Amino acid sequence: MAAAMDTDFYRIRRLPPYVFAEVNAMKAAARARGEDIVDLGMGNPDGAPPPHVTDKLAEVAAKPTAHRYSASRGIPGLRKAQAAYYQRRFGVTLDHDKEVIVTLGSKEGLANLAQAITAPGDVVLAPNPSYPIHSFGFIIAGAAIRSIPAAPGDDFFERLRLAMRYTVPRPKVLVIGYPSNPTAYVADLPFYQRLVAFAREHELIVISDLAYAEIYFGDEPTPSILQVEGAKDVAVEFTSMSKTYSMAGWRIGFAVGNARLIEALARVKSYLDYGAFTPVQAAACAALNGPQDIIAFNRDLYRKRRDVLVESFGRAGWNIPVPQASMFAWAPIPERFHNFGSMEFAKRLLTEAHVAVAPGVGFGEEGEGHVRIALVENEQRLRQAARGVKKMFAG
Repeated sequence: MAAAMDTDFYRIRRLPPYVFAEVNAMKAAARARGEDIVDLGMGNPDGAPPPHVTDKLAEVAAKPTAHRYSASRGIPGLRKAQAAYYQRRFGVTLDHDKEVIVTLGSKEGLANLAQAITAPGDVVLAPNPSYPIHSFGFIIAGAAIRSIPAAPGDDFFERLRLAMRYTVPRPKVLVIGYPSNPTAYVADLPFYQRLVAFAREHELIVISDLAYAEIYFGDEPTPSILQVEGAKDVAVEFTSMSKTYSMAGWRIGFAVGNARLIEALARVKSYLDYGAFTPVQAAACAALNGPQDIIAFNRDLYRKRRDVLVESFGRAGWNIPVPQASMFAWAPIPERFHNFGSMEFAKRLLTEAHVAVAPGVGFGEEGEGHVRIALVENEQRLRQAARGVKKMFAG
């Protein structure tokens, strides 16, 4: 009998099973049984982009010439539109040719930049807990990860200093993301100023993930690291159309900033893809250049949902810290369920409360003791979830 194929592939060995897959499988099984599950697990926006965006998609898709290969770096019009967005939103000037590239969502961009700049055995600093691609994009590329705190305080810089002093080989790259997924932490401009100074002093590349740039609930708009003078010497920043314009499935994102890093990403991408479908890129131009009402609309939508979640879950006996940004709440497991751990607690919520959430351990071991709740169902459904939670807690 032929021997089974060796499935012990090197890179696959370095990837644990995707934690969320287990909860997703349970959710699918519950729905197949006819159960009504309020799904607050995945950060999957439930809205649609504005009509002028989908109109542009259809208009360009109707052209016979629109179906050829596109440009791997992104069409010039879209790179110009992104540069214009940075100018008006952050006061940051970008060269659309050298300092902007279009990615197939920020996840693809991050993973391919990791491929471009990582040698096997390199040490990369990444927050824990954080969005899985922040670590695993580099793990897939052969790096070792050293964790730093996710919260942008003094402890962050203290641990950064220790990491630079004692890690062998010396860390080359630092990944950050504010507003954070899953923790909803926010960073201010003084934090970025301090970070850029540190990075320049230690010749450290900074990769900033700004996917939630427009979902903030305070009076101060979320800053960009590139607002700091000299940031382009060390930093590249990823943004995405997904949450800002409710275009998650379109897979359009951007990397902007340091020209050498953008060029490295462009080189790798030129071998791997031909860019997004041209009509999708043209529609993304329409989103960036056209009326921006949807940004305020989405911000208001998530703020209202946040308030309903915090209030209704609070009345159900689950006190949730009020997130200041993002479309997530980072919720500590209630005291009486603490010994379950986040995975078991998420399963219990699914089976007993009919509510799906993401277990905190899926974002790194420091996420244990929490679950991430996504604000992706309407207010009525959030209240329904709270009733399920109340019933479970009373049981």
